[in-house]
Amino acid sequence: MRLCKRPLCCWGGLALAAVFLLAAGPGLLGAAQNDKSADAAPGRQLARSAVSAPGARWTTADHSKYEALQKDFAKPEEVTAACLSCHQMAGDQIQHTAHWTWICPDCGDGKSMGKYGKTINNFCIAVPSNEPRCTSCHIGYGWKDKKFDFSDKNRIDCLVCHDTTHTYEKFPTKAGYPVTEPTLFPEDGKTYLPPDYKKITAKVGRPDRLNCGACHFYGGGGDGVKHGDLDSSMGMPKKSLDVHMDAEGLNFTCQRCHTTKEHQIAGRLYTSPAAPERISLTEADLASKIACESCHGQKPHKNDAKANDHVDKVACQSCHIPEFARVLPTKMSWDWSTAGQMNAEGKPFKKPGPYGKPSYDTKKGDFVWEKNVEPVYYWFNGAMSHMLVTDKVDPSKMLSLNQPAGSATDGKSRIMPFKRHTGKQPFDPVNATLVIPHLFGPKDSDAYWANYDWKRAIASGMKYVDLPFSGDVGFVETEYFFPITHMVAPKERVVACGECHNAEGRLKGLPGVYVPGRDVHAGVTMVGWGAVAAAVLAVVAHGVGRMVSSSRRKGQ
Repeated sequence: MRLCKRPLCCWGGLALAAVFLLAAGPGLLGAAQNDKSADAAPGRQLARSAVSAPGARWTTADHSKYEALQKDFAKPEEVTAACLSCHQMAGDQIQHTAHWTWICPDCGDGKSMGKYGKTINNFCIAVPSNEPRCTSCHIGYGWKDKKFDFSDKNRIDCLVCHDTTHTYEKFPTKAGYPVTEPTLFPEDGKTYLPPDYKKITAKVGRPDRLNCGACHFYGGGGDGVKHGDLDSSMGMPKKSLDVHMDAEGLNFTCQRCHTTKEHQIAGRLYTSPAAPERISLTEADLASKIACESCHGQKPHKNDAKANDHVDKVACQSCHIPEFARVLPTKMSWDWSTAGQMNAEGKPFKKPGPYGKPSYDTKKGDFVWEKNVEPVYYWFNGAMSHMLVTDKVDPSKMLSLNQPAGSATDGKSRIMPFKRHTGKQPFDPVNATLVIPHLFGPKDSDAYWANYDWKRAIASGMKYVDLPFSGDVGFVETEYFFPITHMVAPKERVVACGECHNAEGRLKGLPGVYVPGRDVHAGVTMVGWGAVAAAVLAVVAHGVGRMVSSSRRKGQ
C-alpha cells in the first residue's frame, strides 16, 4: 500500500471532494436512482393511462346512407339544414359559442371583449368594417357586415369543421362562402374549386388537426403569422416538432386537450383562465384536459427528480418548448406606418424577404420573420388583460395591447413562455385612442387597400363602430402576447438548467422569484463562501487530527 508523502495536500483534496459530494450528492444519487426507476414517474404513468383508450376515430353512423344527404345541394345552407334535421340541438349550441359570436360572453359587459368587440391587435388590427375578408375564417356563411343574422341557424357552416375529405374550402374574400365556380384568388395565385357537397357530406366526421388548422394555422393573414406555435407544419408533425401530435406516434387531435362539450371548446384566453382549476383526471375524470396536469398530474417527473420541485412555479411549457416556429417562420413584427409605398411603375409591390416570406407589402408595410424563436417569460395565471379601442393611450410608451395576467405572489401563477409580437399601427393623437381602419373593400370604397389614404380609411372604420375620430393620424409602437403551448419537444430537447440558472439566461429580469445562478447578493455570497471555507477547514483539521492521533498510537 502506497502512503501519501504530502498528507496535507491529500487531505485538502479529499476535503474539497467531500464538500462537492455534500453539495451535489443528492442530485447525483437521485439521478442514479431515477435511471433504475424509469417508469416510476407518476405523471408519466398517469399520462399513459389517459391515452391508453383506443386511438381509432370511431363513429356510430355512416353518413353516406342518410336520406337527408342523398341530394344535389345547390348551396351550402341546404347542407346545414340537412345536418340540423338530425342534429337538432347543435344549432343552438353553436350559437352560444365564441366561435360563432367572436365575443367573450363572460368578460366585462359581454359585448366588448373579443374579435368583434372593442379589442384590438397589432397584426390585422380589427374585424369591424373588414368582415368579408376576416370572416373567411368564421364558422358561418355571409357575415359581410354588422347586419349579419346570428340567429339564423342555416348560416352555420358545419363542413368547415366536419369535412374529413379536406376538399372543402372557403374563398378568402366571400364572407365565409365557398365558390360556385373555379375562381382564382390573385393574392396567392390559387384557384378555388366548388365543393362536391354529396361527396363531402358522405364523409363528415369528428374534426381533426387540419380542420382546426384551416383557420388557426393561418390566423393573422397567412401561415404562421399569428401564433408562432401553430402553423401548417402542425398538420402532420413529426415527433421532433410535437410529441403529442406526432402523426406517426400519439397523433393527438386538438380535442384531446381542448376538451369540447356541447360545441364549447376549452382554451379561450380573455379575462378568465381557460382552466380555473389545475386538476388531474384522477381527481375529476370529466374535467377539462386543457392543462398539462390533467394527464400528467402534479408530479410529472420521476420521484426523485429535481424538476418536480419546479412545478408549483414553472409552467411545463417553459421547459418543454425550448423554441417555437421550429419548422416554418412566424411573423415577429409588423410596421403599418410604412404601408402605401409604390414601385417605379406606381403600382403596389411586395419585397422578398427571408424564408420565402415578404419583408415588405404595399398593403401592409414592413415585416420581420423569424424561426427557432426563444420565448419571453411572464408570470401567468391563465388569463389575459386586453386594451380596448376606447382606452386612452400614451404614445410615448410602448402600448401593451394585451398582457399576461398574474404575479409571483397570487398563488395561482406560473412562469409561462410567450411570443411577443411588436408592431407600429395607426392611432388618433388628438383623442389619444387607438383606431379601427377600414382596410378591405371594393376599389370605389374608402378602404385603405382601395386608395391607400389612412385618413379616409380610419374615418370610415371609426364611423362604422360609432366612435369619434379627430381626423389626425399618428403611429404608435405596440406589443401583443401569445401564450406558447404547442410544439412540445421530445424530452432530449428540453431547456437545460443552465439556460435559466444564469445571470444572462432566459429568466433575466423576471421579477418575484429567486433563481440560483441568476440572482447574486453580496452578503449571501459572502456567507456561503464563508461556510464553504469553514467546512474545508473543519475537514482538514479533522484529517490532521486523525493523522496526529494515528502517529501517536504507532509511537506508543
